[in-house]
Amino acid sequence: MPFIPHTEEDVSTMLGAIGAASIEELFDEIPPALKTGKLKDVPDGLPEMAVARLMQERASQDGFWSNFIGAGVYEHHIPAAIWQITTRGEFYSAYTPYQAEASQGTLQLIYEYQTMMTRLTGLDVSNASLYDGASALAEAVLMAVRSHKTSRRVLVPKTVHPIYRSVVVTTVKNQGIELVELDYDAATGKTVLPADPGAFAGLVIPQPNLLGVLEDVHAMTDWAHAKGALAIALVNPTTLAVLEAPGKWGTKGADIAVGEGQPLGAPMASGGPYFGFMCCRQDFVRQMPGRIVGRTVDLDGKPGFALTLQAREQHIRRSKATSNICTNQGLVVTAATQYMSLLGPQGLAKVASNSHANTVALADKLATIPGVTRAFASPYFHEVVLKLNDNAKAVLRALRAQGILGGLDISGWYPELGQAILVCVTETKTAADLDHYAQQLERILSKRREAPPCAYKS
Repeated sequence: MPFIPHTEEDVSTMLGAIGAASIEELFDEIPPALKTGKLKDVPDGLPEMAVARLMQERASQDGFWSNFIGAGVYEHHIPAAIWQITTRGEFYSAYTPYQAEASQGTLQLIYEYQTMMTRLTGLDVSNASLYDGASALAEAVLMAVRSHKTSRRVLVPKTVHPIYRSVVVTTVKNQGIELVELDYDAATGKTVLPADPGAFAGLVIPQPNLLGVLEDVHAMTDWAHAKGALAIALVNPTTLAVLEAPGKWGTKGADIAVGEGQPLGAPMASGGPYFGFMCCRQDFVRQMPGRIVGRTVDLDGKPGFALTLQAREQHIRRSKATSNICTNQGLVVTAATQYMSLLGPQGLAKVASNSHANTVALADKLATIPGVTRAFASPYFHEVVLKLNDNAKAVLRALRAQGILGGLDISGWYPELGQAILVCVTETKTAADLDHYAQQLERILSKRREAPPCAYKS
């Protein structure tokens, strides 16, 4: 957003209207001891051209990489129009829309976002978003326990992202909620359901799971419902353009769907900001955290938008509140709404299909290289686990030296897999990118096989 500073005339006019002789007099209530004085560590101002060049030099230090890392944050093409519109002043500086008469634009955008998310997930209701995918999952666990009322146990597959599981543990560990970890099948990478789980409030169903594997979501949903528990879908929104929506899983559909919204128009960044989405069946809407925007008509019959459900007790009820998170990621949700609107159902499906096709193509190429095998014999989406007969960390470091971020070393999270990397491909990659990756990996592995053993460990 352009920065337009106040002119001396603007400042003089403002001071004259207020009746102050200077800016210093305007803030004379601040004790002198609290004033910092001149900011000594802030450099002198530069002309616009010099600032632009400095920023370009700083940005170039990051380098340019051919990225094959996913694991929760994905490199998708973002049309230029998305953030050009999102950073307009009306959106960029808009505040929380408590006053409907002054916030119709923001409220309508959130309403459109909610509509799109319910259509993607096949569920009845969407809130206005949450902080991120991990906190959204934690809120879903709390929601399941509140709704179930009798059990405070929730089943969480080991193939849920370890960082997500860590956030959930941090959120619920002091609330008397037990998280039961479910293992996965070594051959397929799919979650193994226990024969006798005991009473539990909810089952988290990742689709796809962190290993890229597509779970048997219909069977898992029906199994949870047969045990009297809620089915919590943890989904990548891009996949919902081509895979069955959570609302259609099993006989009754999932009860809650959550996930990370970053694939919908948010660029990769150092930790965000991103946003979490949450949808649910109408039965559980009163247990949903956050706020919901609704559409109505005024006294003249004209359509309008307002906060039809906002859990304001969150601000005052402390431990009895529905949630202690009382906001939504409005700006990134704005970008996601623009993204879904611009691409439409066909565009989203094309992104998902191309991402999957590219992943299959790369996995096929890499699996022909000696020392590389697929970890699981199961359908997958746009991530796949590859096992190496070499040190994963060292191989990825060698690929990085060639300008390739070759994947994520998951050996620490899943030591039972041995030396394993999680490789992700999206629609941004070309056939030449895939060939280059395969050629470099084959060269690196061949060279390391021929090299004499080192006297030290990498």
